[in-house]
Amino acid sequence: MYIVQVASECAPVIKAGGLGDVVYGLSRELETQGHCVEVILPKYDCMRYDHIWGLHEAYCDLIVPWYGTDIRCDVLCGWVHGQLCFFIEPKSWEMFFNRGCYYGCDDDPMRFAFFSKAAMEFLLRSNKRPDVIHCHDWQTGLIPVMLFEIYQYNGMEFQRVLYTIHNFKHQGFGGTEILQATGLNRPEHYFQPHRLRDNFNPFAINFMKGGITYANHVNTVSPYHAWEAQHTDQGFGLGHTLHANQHKFSGILNGIDYDVWNPEVDPYIPHHYSLTTFEDKALNQKELRDRLLLRQSDRPLVAFIGRLDDQKGVHLVHHAIYYALSRQAQFVLLGSATEKSINDWFWHEKLYLNDNPDVHLELGFNEELAHLIYAGADMIVVPSNFEPCGLTQMIGLRYGTVPIVRGVGGLVNTVFDWDYDTLHGPEERNGFVFFQQDTVALESAMNRAFDIWTQQPALFRRLAQQGMAYDFSWNHPGEEYIDLYEYIRHK
Repeated sequence: MYIVQVASECAPVIKAGGLGDVVYGLSRELETQGHCVEVILPKYDCMRYDHIWGLHEAYCDLIVPWYGTDIRCDVLCGWVHGQLCFFIEPKSWEMFFNRGCYYGCDDDPMRFAFFSKAAMEFLLRSNKRPDVIHCHDWQTGLIPVMLFEIYQYNGMEFQRVLYTIHNFKHQGFGGTEILQATGLNRPEHYFQPHRLRDNFNPFAINFMKGGITYANHVNTVSPYHAWEAQHTDQGFGLGHTLHANQHKFSGILNGIDYDVWNPEVDPYIPHHYSLTTFEDKALNQKELRDRLLLRQSDRPLVAFIGRLDDQKGVHLVHHAIYYALSRQAQFVLLGSATEKSINDWFWHEKLYLNDNPDVHLELGFNEELAHLIYAGADMIVVPSNFEPCGLTQMIGLRYGTVPIVRGVGGLVNTVFDWDYDTLHGPEERNGFVFFQQDTVALESAMNRAFDIWTQQPALFRRLAQQGMAYDFSWNHPGEEYIDLYEYIRHK
């Protein structure tokens, strides 16, 4: 099959979160399984050009209809760690992607509406006719709309669209100006409640709702989160739309790149280890303590790696630090805050705990240090308020670092509680799960982990090794996506 991925991110050249990892990891897996994959991205001024090989002009003067006139674009082509990518560069005074950032501009809906329009024009004008156009998140939600309403009548009638939602919280909103700019026009048509009109604001169109309504199939990034999005507040107002389209909605669990996350060959850790040489993991823990000036200790080391924001349960992250210290455990945090108030809060904690030899807070992100923390920690805490899939717990399992997670989204599909899981036998369990959002529930799960680590070290080691034995690579998700592509091709 010929598949084109259209997204606002692709790691490592453009990465703001897990979306970039998914686009790259899935694309590489699909090619490994024998399919042709190309990725279409915006050409940001701030992306990592050092990760692109052979960047050159692939299509000169692409004319994109916009607001009744035209914007010219260049389309550049290069290989991102072996993956063929096309980068769209508008020649416009609006400087859509020359802002020094990926997201966060007041006109983000207009910027990505233009990107979606340009991507479709590029496919049309370059005579690319993929079997499946795979779109990701709200930034590309208008592509299924434009394909169905415009481009199928211009020679793209056989293309099918899979729309993957990674985060329901961010949906993309606009007004009639978006319809006018993209050439969709006809607000009386699109502002119908069963098309693009937002479920709560009758004066706004909703990009994500458009993607759900018009795509041939829609999925999110774990089976449990698909249920949550339909039946709980995790759909962020789109539950009714998902229910109306439940015949074409499903969940596929993300994978992680085992070429990048592999303790047997990881270039960022000083001591490699595997399931059979698990004892060498302790050597990385010693190195981690030395690097972060923690005292060498015979107590468990707990970690948190990720964004410091409400989604990640930041209040429970904060509590986990002090609860671990109260149990004579050590704690390492690596993360950056998305809001000033949270950043100020954790900088205050960092300064307050600066002389404590059992804790280290690293505020920011450091790829090399992340690998060492995964390899050196005994446990990793993931107390998310919501988590569509989550990569942290899967990486922790890969490195024999036992996850302590809240039972939401993809965390439910990957972490099976040692004491209480009824669907998996003792030989399949790999971590600790709590469900409430309060500190008592978190402490209970951490307590259970600490007690086994302290009183039954052989059992804790077995638990860690059982986690390492799981396969959360892209192999299985890749097969599921291929089956889904085949299904919508022949619908």
